Amino acid sequence: MTMRRTISVFGATGSIGASTLDLIGREPDRYELLALTGNTDPRALAQLAIEHRARCAVIADQSRYTELKEALAGSGVEAAAGAYALIEAAQMGADWTMAAIVGCAGLEPTLAALECGGVVALANKESLVSAGELMMSAARRSGARMLPVDSEHNAIFQCLAGSDIADVRRITLTASGGPFRTWSREDMARITPEEAVRHPNWSMGAKISVDSATMMNKGLELIEAAHLFPVGLERIGILVHPQSVVHSLVEFQDRSTLAQLGSPDMRVPISHALAWPDRMATPCQPLDLASIGRLDFEPPDEDRFPALRLARAAAEAGGATPAVLNAANEVAVAAFLDRQIAFLDIAAIVEGVLSGYSGGELTDIADVMDADRAARDAARRLMESVKA
Repeated sequence: MTMRRTISVFGATGSIGASTLDLIGREPDRYELLALTGNTDPRALAQLAIEHRARCAVIADQSRYTELKEALAGSGVEAAAGAYALIEAAQMGADWTMAAIVGCAGLEPTLAALECGGVVALANKESLVSAGELMMSAARRSGARMLPVDSEHNAIFQCLAGSDIADVRRITLTASGGPFRTWSREDMARITPEEAVRHPNWSMGAKISVDSATMMNKGLELIEAAHLFPVGLERIGILVHPQSVVHSLVEFQDRSTLAQLGSPDMRVPISHALAWPDRMATPCQPLDLASIGRLDFEPPDEDRFPALRLARAAAEAGGATPAVLNAANEVAVAAFLDRQIAFLDIAAIVEGVLSGYSGGELTDIADVMDADRAARDAARRLMESVKA
């Protein structure tokens, strides 16, 4: 890669954003920062924008605009705020965009970036879950290249390099199983937010850590994989792999299976997407299989982790159902982190919302947002009954 690449990072103050900026900061001559965005921490965002000499910084929380502008005073970095400003930042035409805003809030900026063409590194799985067909159609129309950043999907992408998707017999997503892989349902009923966010292998934000603990994260990744790698849902499986060394596997028609291995560090898949189609050096620890000693695999338990079953059912239903699944889960996870409901209530609330949903098609982004809002309202009503 010889030309200087323009970069925008959406979700710059989160864990994926931090890892992305760490890699960019190691080779600053190769990259020019256009836009950095954050959610509710204007001072942290301003510090990153100044440090990396971004052209503009956008805070999603409109009420924090003045704080951001004051923190950027004299730096030459432009300040903006609000949902529309996020979309405008996505339309700046960056060569490469990191889409790492957590949750459905990242849907519209990600879609705007895809509509502009270029490369979109997708770390916001909720965008594909909620609006997969719209996202894929936008990429086809504009010629944008969507590169998966989730370690599992990035692993599949690497395994497929140079291969025809028609030659694939099966795709297997691996899952660590989270911190409660061996816990009984009785013990899981007493899980605290502090326990749920302590992932045994990965360093992640609170929401995705809870999703990993319920295994909803893997369910969402199943839906995402179905859009990125259209082999059919029946050919995509999940395998629990506690060491998080094998990130995914692809079996081909000749019965050969390719797997991508690496240390559990998100800078590995991010670097692959950042330098693609080339490679770049990273500060990540090398994989030492001798010291690891063993690799274990087991099927997932959908009785103890019903989120997997719910996600597959939503994917099979199609239309707006995955958007409903995602929205209900976001509300339930936030309530658990706020100690309003118990750990096992998360999947129960999602299942309750899905059971009351009559189905619907998605023709545009407005349909997605309508389904999202309705599902959130339904989840909050169910949550009140759980708390009562």
